[in-house]
Amino acid sequence: MKKLLLVAVSLFMTVAAFAQIETPVKWAYAAKKISATEAVVFIKATIDDGWHVYSQHLKDGGPVATKITFAPSGSYTLVGKPAEPKPITKFENAFKMNVGYFEKSVIFQQKVKLKSPGQAMVKGKVEFMTCNDHKCLPPDEVEFTVAVATK
Repeated sequence: MKKLLLVAVSLFMTVAAFAQIETPVKWAYAAKKISATEAVVFIKATIDDGWHVYSQHLKDGGPVATKITFAPSGSYTLVGKPAEPKPITKFENAFKMNVGYFEKSVIFQQKVKLKSPGQAMVKGKVEFMTCNDHKCLPPDEVEFTVAVATK
């Protein structure tokens, strides 16, 4: 009986070790006032070595592009679309096409205009996919809330 219990515990621990969720991307959010009624929201991805996150601007048939969406609000409006730095562009054999991606870190920026001076809570979500040279993780989604103050 003890041997059976030992085998069961060992099997359980082995399965648990392989079932750990990989999270090679950590997200952080901030805002900076740029005028009496405008601010920039910063959405930063810190990416583990060997992994990458894709650009917002990819052709169809490739990986899932990063998509940043903002919740509708009566306290602010978006000015333009989320901006990103120039990505690394490389042919990825898995997708048989050139794709743009970011390694180590990337900061996306969204300009907002507050409808009245003061503070607003900017809410939204980031949908993204991350890959390394051997595999891709399923697309993931993170929600965020950033306090934006213009006073």
